Amino acid sequence: MARKKPESHPNHERWLVSYADFITLLFAFFVVMYATSQVDKSKAKAVSESVKDALNGESFKSVVNVILGGTVNDKGQGNALRKGPGGVMPKNSSSGPSDAAIVDLLPLLSKQLEDEIQAGNLQISMGARGLVISFTQAALFPSGEDVIAEAIYPSIHKIAAAIQKIPNPVRMEGHTDAVPIHNSRFRSNWELSAARSIALLELLTKFGVCKDQLSIAGYADTAPVDDNETAAGRQKNRRADIIILNQAGIQGEPERGTGACAPAAAVKSAEAR
Repeated sequence: MARKKPESHPNHERWLVSYADFITLLFAFFVVMYATSQVDKSKAKAVSESVKDALNGESFKSVVNVILGGTVNDKGQGNALRKGPGGVMPKNSSSGPSDAAIVDLLPLLSKQLEDEIQAGNLQISMGARGLVISFTQAALFPSGEDVIAEAIYPSIHKIAAAIQKIPNPVRMEGHTDAVPIHNSRFRSNWELSAARSIALLELLTKFGVCKDQLSIAGYADTAPVDDNETAAGRQKNRRADIIILNQAGIQGEPERGTGACAPAAAVKSAEAR
């Protein structure tokens, strides 16, 4: 007689297998996440900051402005050649301030002032506000004075000739280091920086630039380009800038008539000269 098989009972603990598999997968997931988080954070941060600096850099912005046309409306909006998104062509666009003309001036002046640039007397660059011609203080002025050295007159004359070709406003900006000055002529770095800007303005008008294009600003030591704690940094901070303003730089400037400030000749291209 065959033996009767014992009756089997349902296994109520089979869920433990699935639960163990789930816990194993969950553990593996967190291990992967932890390993991913241990990537060299300093390198990742350096890459991120480099990309951010490149996108926010003044040179990058100026190039983008030029490519897109650079014209904006009162709200800072605009597109290529038109004022406002899909808007109307700006009035007097042919004779008004031109970003394209400033771009043409960059290689032109860089070539004409090549000797001065190589000597370290000045730098030329395209910034967010326009074309920046930055003179070292030593190239323009004796220490603590606002009288421009005659040796630099030929360089200023070349810049004046270029400015006369376009109607864009031009601003002279004086900067000092953080060392206080107090002598019989200047009571502070504010007065010194403003006086140097005025000296540049007067020389440009002497060389034929229309005064209605010009303005001045003195920043003293409030806009350094280097550390004022070192002698080399202070030397870089002592400077005078001539900025030929583009459309972005003109925003916020007071409106004023051009008067007799018609450009002497349009700047068509640097290669043509």
